[in-house]
Amino acid sequence: QAQLVESGGGTVEAGGSLRLACASSHDTIKYTHMAWFRQAPGKEREPVAGIRTIGEVPYYADSMKGRVTISLDKTSLYLQMNSLKPEDTGMYYCAAQMPWGGHWYEARNFAYWGQGTQVTVSS
Repeated sequence: QAQLVESGGGTVEAGGSLRLACASSHDTIKYTHMAWFRQAPGKEREPVAGIRTIGEVPYYADSMKGRVTISLDKTSLYLQMNSLKPEDTGMYYCAAQMPWGGHWYEARNFAYWGQGTQVTVSS
């Protein structure tokens, strides 16, 4: 059973930056994919960015494309977020593992989840 622990959230002003991290109990190469999702109060969880661990191929959702960069190392996943907006406020979750052939942007495809880290962007 893999464990994922997010960190790096906080409160920033609009236009600011944050770098989220997700520490994994397993080497990241053991997963097929990893991803970041977010959930704002009263809204459904939505994808932000994903990465295929072999080859480190990134994928980005339109909502934050151009403002975020996903990356990973041997044991952690990262999300660099720039030019943050108030609408980016929410809980950000790390997810890992996905069956080959699935879509990275579908939360149901991921077997392991972290507890989330809160991001608040003030205007």
